[in-house]
Amino acid sequence: MRSTLTDIAREAGVSAATVDRVLNNRPGVRARTREIVLEMAQRLGYIAESPNGAPPRPSPGEVIRLDFALPAGTNSFIKMLHRHIEAQASARPDLDVHIATIEGFNPDRLARLLQDLRGQTQGVGVIALDHPTVREAIRSLSANDVKVVTIASDILHVPRVAYIGIDNRAAGRLAGYLLNRFMGSGRPGKVALFAGSLSYRGHEEREMGFRHILTEESPNLQIVEMREMLDDREKAYSEASALLERHPDLAAIYNVGAGNTGIARALKERGRARSMVFLGHEATDGTKELLLDGTLDAVIDQNPRVEAREALNILTHAVRGLPYELHQPRLQVIFKENIPEI
Repeated sequence: MRSTLTDIAREAGVSAATVDRVLNNRPGVRARTREIVLEMAQRLGYIAESPNGAPPRPSPGEVIRLDFALPAGTNSFIKMLHRHIEAQASARPDLDVHIATIEGFNPDRLARLLQDLRGQTQGVGVIALDHPTVREAIRSLSANDVKVVTIASDILHVPRVAYIGIDNRAAGRLAGYLLNRFMGSGRPGKVALFAGSLSYRGHEEREMGFRHILTEESPNLQIVEMREMLDDREKAYSEASALLERHPDLAAIYNVGAGNTGIARALKERGRARSMVFLGHEATDGTKELLLDGTLDAVIDQNPRVEAREALNILTHAVRGLPYELHQPRLQVIFKENIPEI
C-alpha cells in the first residue's frame, strides 16, 4: 500500500501541513526539517530518490541553512567578522545561519566539526587551517552536496565554491614595501616577524610575500626572528618582551596576524613605541587606538563587512544553483589620517 502524507508526517515527527509544504516546495519550513521530510518521503517510497541521494535544490522562497566555523580567542578581526555575519544574516529571512567557534589551533577538532555538519546544513563558510584532516572534511562535505567557501585564508585543491578574502601574498609584499619606505632607502636594520599560525595558508603567504620583497628591494634589512603567537594577545606580549630583550637594536616589527595590542604593550613598557616601525593587519578598535597614539604606523585591512556579505551571498546562490559575481574585499592601507568607521 502506498504511503500517505500522514505516514510521512508521523515518521518525520511533523504535521501533515508541513509535509505538504515541503513536497510542494512552499516556503516557511526550516532547511533541516525539509531535509528530514524529504528523506522520510524517499524512505517510504512516496517520492523517488534523486540520482546522488541529495535532496532537490531549494525553491526560491525556501529558508536555507548555512553554517560558519570560526576560530575562538582574542582575535578582534574574527570577532568583527562574527558580528557582521550575525547582523547581516538577521536581516535575511531566507537564511538560517549558525556560527560555531573552534578553541585552539587544532585541525582535528575543526575537521570533526565540519564532518558533523554533513546532513545538517546546505552551505559552510570556514576560516580553515591547511591540514590533511581539514581538507578531507571539506571534500566529504562537497561529496554530500554541501557548498563550501573559505574565508580570509584559502585552502587549495579542495572542491570549494570560492575563496573570499584578500590576496595574502600581495598583502605581505605591500607590508614590505611600506616598511622600506618608513625605514628610509638603504638604512640597515633588524626586523622581526610575528604570525598567528603558519598553519593558516594566509599567514604563510603574507610571510612569503614580505620576505620576497625585502630580498628583492631591501637587502639592507635583516629578518632576525619569526614568532608564532596563536593569535593570543598575552602570548604576543610575552614573545615581544623577550624579543626586545634579545634584540635591543630591533628597528621594525611586522605582525602578520592578531595580537597587535600585546606587542604594543611590550613596546610601550620599554619606551620603544615611537622609535620602532610597527606594521600590522586589520582595522579594529584596538588597532585604531594604536594608530592614533602613534604606536602602529599602518595596518593592512581586508574589510570583514564585505567578506560577511559575500560569503552569505555566494553560498546562497550556490545552494540555489544560481550564478553570482563575487566582489572581493579591497586590499587597503590604513594610516592615522584615514581611519575608517569601524
